[in-house]
Amino acid sequence: MNRSKAEETSWYEEHLRPHESMIRAWIGSRYGDQVDVDDVIQGALLRVFETRSSREVKAPKAFFFATARNLAIDMIRKRSKVVARDDFTESDMRELFDEDESIEETVARNHELELLTQAIQSLPERCRGVFTLSKVYGMTYNEITKEMGISFNTVAAHISAGLSKCTKFMHRYGRDK
Repeated sequence: MNRSKAEETSWYEEHLRPHESMIRAWIGSRYGDQVDVDDVIQGALLRVFETRSSREVKAPKAFFFATARNLAIDMIRKRSKVVARDDFTESDMRELFDEDESIEETVARNHELELLTQAIQSLPERCRGVFTLSKVYGMTYNEITKEMGISFNTVAAHISAGLSKCTKFMHRYGRDK
């Protein structure tokens, strides 16, 4: 999809910018002492736009948040593996390499994450909103009832339906790809 810079800027202003400060604050509060929040946000924005260049992003806020969270976790994992070279013995090196994910495992994990993102994006709008607030942002049912102005039972029903539909989506498309 070839879009003009003005279209991309407009899309960013409408769909991502309103949530950037909230995501920045959440990443900072959760991982701020372990990652550079600016790097996480910049990397997440880049990935959102790269994804958007090849397909529609149906839930930009959720996708932006999930991408930022995953980048922060990846940065922490990479940083935890960085140790001074002289501190390793040969047996330490073998242990380190044995514990690393293989390329196949990394690809499989990334594929599952991509598939889960697609599954969430395929949910009906209101269900997707409730599901995202609960599963991505970690909000309680009571917080969601206040945020969305719906009953506790409606929140529970949307979460249940979202879980069921995402599970079916993952089973259906996870085997075909």
